[in-house]
Amino acid sequence: MPSYDSRRQRAGPRFPEIEPYANGWLAVDDLHQLYWETCGNPRGVPVVFLHGGPGGGCEPQHRRFFDPAFWHIVLFDQRGAGRSTPAAELRDNTTPRLVADLERLREHLGFERWLLFGGSWGSTLALAYAQAHAKRCLGLVLRGIFLARPAEIDWFMHGMGQFFPEAWRSFAGFLPEAERADLLGGYYRRLTDPDPARHLPAARAWDRYECACSTLLPPNATQRTEAGPAAVLAIARIEAHYFVHRAFLDDDQLLRDIARIRHLPCTIVQGRYDVVCPPVTADALARAWPEAELVIVADAGHAVREPGITRELVAAVERMRGRVVPESAC
Repeated sequence: MPSYDSRRQRAGPRFPEIEPYANGWLAVDDLHQLYWETCGNPRGVPVVFLHGGPGGGCEPQHRRFFDPAFWHIVLFDQRGAGRSTPAAELRDNTTPRLVADLERLREHLGFERWLLFGGSWGSTLALAYAQAHAKRCLGLVLRGIFLARPAEIDWFMHGMGQFFPEAWRSFAGFLPEAERADLLGGYYRRLTDPDPARHLPAARAWDRYECACSTLLPPNATQRTEAGPAAVLAIARIEAHYFVHRAFLDDDQLLRDIARIRHLPCTIVQGRYDVVCPPVTADALARAWPEAELVIVADAGHAVREPGITRELVAAVERMRGRVVPESAC
């Protein structure tokens, strides 16, 4: 298993802010329309950013992991997330449909192959897509690995409290005592209630819990802005939906089918103190995929905005430049 010591290299900051040169909405069925945008080099090597959550949506900062002179950068919001419509929609929102959406977007944009870049839930979706469409992938850059196994979902709902007991008490305490034996069920009932007076308080409680556990050091007021109600509802409701349905995957599906993609280049960036998606999961993936490069960031938790995570993701994408074949991708 090739490994990479994050102390050996200090990559520079993210690339400058850029604006998309094209965007639109792609109708993937009679209900859902996905927002997409492209920026960077129209003749460059395609790379697609897969956001977390599920339900998290893309942000302008996500364009900045890629050299715009080299990469043809694609961002899009998955079903129910970000600017996609309908917002926070659970109908027809499953992992196989997200995989099909990604393939339809590739075809819509006219790419033969592309590099996959995904963190947290984005790593889950990247692996699921690559295993279904390996011939369409140039490689993968993954961060904060989540394989959507039952133990990982249980860890989110209960285990994170071992490190953040105050946050977990607040999270569990939001529900009436009689419902605390089934936290996921109690939250799911509220998050899917059509009444904003029921679903918005639950969404904010879920969001506060996840954010409190996401970084090595507590974010200060200048590092995080309070998300609006639509964004908070989307991430909480869609996450709970996928958790209830075990991400619409077999328990060990992504590890079981890893042989389908072991020929592809892959870098895994993992925070040593990631409590949301603990390193044991990244380690399991790396052991199943010994050709992959595993980068353990010694001074980081889960969040992509942490300096060490950002630094190593930028460096990983830069190293990929020498491992992709532009003429096969464009």
